[in-house]
Amino acid sequence: MQIPKKLKNPVISGALLLSIAGILGKIIGFFYRIFLSRTIGAEGLGIYQLIFPISTICFAITVSGLSAALSKFIAEYQERDPASPKRFLRICLLISGMLSVGIMALLIRQSGFIAENILLEPRCKPLVPILAYSIPLASVHSCIHGYYYGKKKAGIPALSSLMEQFTRVAFVFLAYQIQLEQGKSIDASIAVWGLVFGEAGAFLLCATSLLLSKEKPAKPSGFRVASPTKKLLAYSVPLSMNRLTLTLFASFESILIPSRLVLFGYSQSDALSIYGVLTGMALSVVTFPTVFTNSLSVMILPMISEADSRNDTKKINRAIYQTIFSCLFLGSLCALGLLFTGKWIGSFLFGNALAGKFICMLSYICPFLFLSSILSSIMLGLGMTGYPFLLNLLGSFMRIGFIYTLLPVYGIKAYLMGMLLSQVFTSALSVWILWKKRL
Repeated sequence: MQIPKKLKNPVISGALLLSIAGILGKIIGFFYRIFLSRTIGAEGLGIYQLIFPISTICFAITVSGLSAALSKFIAEYQERDPASPKRFLRICLLISGMLSVGIMALLIRQSGFIAENILLEPRCKPLVPILAYSIPLASVHSCIHGYYYGKKKAGIPALSSLMEQFTRVAFVFLAYQIQLEQGKSIDASIAVWGLVFGEAGAFLLCATSLLLSKEKPAKPSGFRVASPTKKLLAYSVPLSMNRLTLTLFASFESILIPSRLVLFGYSQSDALSIYGVLTGMALSVVTFPTVFTNSLSVMILPMISEADSRNDTKKINRAIYQTIFSCLFLGSLCALGLLFTGKWIGSFLFGNALAGKFICMLSYICPFLFLSSILSSIMLGLGMTGYPFLLNLLGSFMRIGFIYTLLPVYGIKAYLMGMLLSQVFTSALSVWILWKKRL
């Protein structure tokens, strides 16, 4: 049977492969969230969700910029210097490894301070050191993902994502059964250990595949990339600083929600429960369709970077037009689907009517979530790193403004409205910037 021509395109086939893996992973993760919500409860889920800002901050520092830089430069230089991908990867692993080990040690030593003064929840203290062990594992396999994305090979990243989900869920379920038989209490720590074992599974698969890969030795081409370390750092440091800044604001946003809900009139326990329902249940459903756009975002960055290095304006413009149309169309379909099924999902699957209400209210955000993520990747591929940073920063400022000023007065509805308006605003500005600069 002849393979359709479009599927031979590494961007399309890679995005399709990542989407399939992402869908399977999301399905596993979706039922995992249901299991957690019924095992540790909404309040326990809220406490568990509170540590994720620390995880994303660590990721921004240790690997996010380096992985994107690795993907970009491998795509840009591998044809001219076939030996460059492995050199870039070694440098990336060395820098990321040293950073992640340092961050791990810091989290273990300062877990009490982080829980009480940053997360504002002392019950997170035993969770932070557990989370720390996942940082080096996540950094290494993210570097290897960047290597394969740059070579437009999505198979290993897709498999490792599935391995991460499967290992995490299998460990938590097994640990739950053991603790249940022993009559021990079950709390959020079981889910954090699940994160560590999930990252370990992905790390082992990525490292093994890299060691056993049978790529032909690169033939000298007469061209050698000058100062690969300097190139990686020059591109990744500003990108990492941008992402770190955005992550800090997003983390402040997440940490602020429970405390402002208390000012609205909820108890600390009820505020954490509502936060758990929103972030652990409703948002996991609403962001489920983004598996398609996230996969395409990862694959489109090296493609756009390669086209830009060749001055292929026609290819870039076509990608922008197709992105805008596809995201608005598919996002609108997803929004309608969630609007009509949200209450049923919340009540039937999570056993929580509030989750269903949140899903319906957040459904309108889908087209703009789709659009902003892919347009940001296109800008990064074009070297326009400043624009995604500024747009995301503006969006974060808008949401924090809604949380700080309106949430204590109008409750959680104020935050949901802030999320929608910020996504509409940043998506519209992204389209306008690309229209002015490239179209």
